Amino acid sequence: MTPRRILLVNWNDRTNPWGGGAEIHLHELFGRLAARGHRVTLLCSGYPGADSRTELDGMEVLRVGGRYTYNFVVPGALRRLQREREFDVVVEALNKIPLCTPVYSRTPVVGIGHHLFGTTIFREVPPPMSLYVYLSELAVPWVYRDTPMEVISASTADDFAARGLSPDRIRVVYVGIDRDQYRPSPEDPKESAPTFLALGRVRRYKRLDLVIDAVARLAPEFPDVRLVVAGSGNWLDPLRKHAERIGAGDHVVFEGRVDESRKVSLYRRAWALVMTSPKEGWGLTCLEAQACGTPVIASDSPGLREAVRHGQGGLLVPHADREELTTAMRRMIADEGERERLRQGALAFADEFSWDRAAAETAAILEAAIAGGRRA
Repeated sequence: MTPRRILLVNWNDRTNPWGGGAEIHLHELFGRLAARGHRVTLLCSGYPGADSRTELDGMEVLRVGGRYTYNFVVPGALRRLQREREFDVVVEALNKIPLCTPVYSRTPVVGIGHHLFGTTIFREVPPPMSLYVYLSELAVPWVYRDTPMEVISASTADDFAARGLSPDRIRVVYVGIDRDQYRPSPEDPKESAPTFLALGRVRRYKRLDLVIDAVARLAPEFPDVRLVVAGSGNWLDPLRKHAERIGAGDHVVFEGRVDESRKVSLYRRAWALVMTSPKEGWGLTCLEAQACGTPVIASDSPGLREAVRHGQGGLLVPHADREELTTAMRRMIADEGERERLRQGALAFADEFSWDRAAAETAAILEAAIAGGRRA
């Protein structure tokens, strides 16, 4: 592929405290494209203490605006960049408020769809912000109707198609995994006591209260059961109070935000990762945990049901069903043979995913968009 000039537009870069799985995904993809000779510029939001310009993963990172202003300043910033430089393609990541780049970009646009909130936004943030996000998403089928869309799961593809985008313009490119980093290690053996892990952004819609409720139910039967909650977010304090209120405070450890080495260690040492979101674009943490030899218990919800193969590398339970979630966690504690079988299945499942493969498929989508734009 001819070296291309790529402008990537996303709310955060991976160093942003508000960054998450979407940012890891984009940096893994476009960092690889930069390493292959493409010139990648990331236009993202700033945060306190961040430089307005830096180099990261082989990409030039330009920061404009902030967490609550980025969507308002990015149109002007993008136009200025396109006046100053030549780009072959603009890539917009749709994982928060749609930025509508096809309306004002002078070059072909490719969308990367992580997920859309839909009505779940009303459980996450109060009005008027929730209404603003919901109404912004209603514009997706009109603004992006001619835009090639790369999505990270079949569930996300179905969601975009249900909103009116042509299925012919949607392509699924699954995420990858760095097996050099995410792997079992004798230096991090499993905890001696039954330990579950919840890792990621701590937001209300993630429904970690369900996991805490299950731990409280299991505690009389397994007094040494423990839940480790790793990650930062705006729902930490309510979760702490909830754990104390139902008598699970002694069984729940809140670690806050952790660095990469600690994250990998937590994956390896846990008996199982638990994810209870009603909807995810994919569930990258599920794949990372399985690559470390840790089974996953997850809600049978969009995105997660693709990141966990039920009965192979983990267990899927009906979302928000406390009884079924408790049963699955009890099964993981009580049946050592089943736990080992799922551990081996998790490792085999994770082996199916590669960032190099994902980057190559993304490059092909970009090249087709560039060629199509020139023909047009």
